[in-house]
Amino acid sequence: MTTVPDRSRVRLPGISSRAYEHPADRSALVALRKLTGFDTILKNLAGLFNDRALRLMFLSSAVRASPEQFPDLYNMMLDGCYILDLETVPELFISQDPTVNAMALGQSKPFIVLYSGLVDLMDPEEIRWVIGHELGHVLSGHSTYRTMLYYLIILANRLALVPFAWIGLRAVIWGLEEWYRKSELSCDRAGLLAAQDVEAARRALMKMAGGKSLSQLSSDEFHKQAREYDAVPDVRESLLKLLQLQGTTHPFAVIRFAELDRWASEGDYRDILAGHYPRREDDREASVGEEAKNAAKSYQDSWNRSADPLVGAVRGVANSAVDAGSRLFNRFSGGTRSDDTDDTDDDE
Repeated sequence: MTTVPDRSRVRLPGISSRAYEHPADRSALVALRKLTGFDTILKNLAGLFNDRALRLMFLSSAVRASPEQFPDLYNMMLDGCYILDLETVPELFISQDPTVNAMALGQSKPFIVLYSGLVDLMDPEEIRWVIGHELGHVLSGHSTYRTMLYYLIILANRLALVPFAWIGLRAVIWGLEEWYRKSELSCDRAGLLAAQDVEAARRALMKMAGGKSLSQLSSDEFHKQAREYDAVPDVRESLLKLLQLQGTTHPFAVIRFAELDRWASEGDYRDILAGHYPRREDDREASVGEEAKNAAKSYQDSWNRSADPLVGAVRGVANSAVDAGSRLFNRFSGGTRSDDTDDTDDDE
């Protein structure tokens, strides 16, 4: 029923979303997944109303892919689900809209929407990467947890009239926006695992930034842009970069390009394709403390790579904070066990 082309991508049976999630995204998701009761209630409530309304809207106004309608896109969806080992194949809708966009919607029965502007812009392998990106959102359960956090924001808004409460609210919103951006980096990686074509992923990201004139685009020059954006000349531009992030849920194009390219060239991507990755069956054993330490280490590595003058000015303080946080997690989250400790007491 499902075929993988002869250039043959590697199937990843039982792969956990933890394999590709950015450490900052993964630590938040592992913590949220521990709230199993709240998670289940929210998913069921949202499925009763929001999922049904959204699906009906696209069922009535878009084209649902099938063997008879957009069969090539339909087969790409089947292949992506086969490679990432999704048990249920989401529905795929193509909506007439010139915007270059795609979405994964729904919680109890997720479905994917591709806008015609994106379909017209991308070649087949680039679309395969986009579909894999959206399947990453499905596998990670981002829709569920984004909804959870959305309701938390509503709750915080009700407290906004309390004197000085807006300070805490603003901090929550900043944190949520940062998590959203990291979840997009996660799913760029999921797209690469589904497509297993680094050049197609690069092309797709460049086209999202500069349009379809691929002959006028250069991955080397786009990398140069990313380095220039990182290494702005002075702290004033560093502050402008921070201000421009407010209200955004997606990383800027050059950042996504550089981050995905780095992940593709490092060991994790190759290890996953070689079959070395976490399995879903072990997700319950994931440690909140360990993932939080991984997230802190990821930020520390990012700061150490950055040539941004503001990051350079605060790097020492930030790294000290990360080290202090890691020591606390080691003390209070079970990290005091030494490597040579017998694993017979792993009840948690």
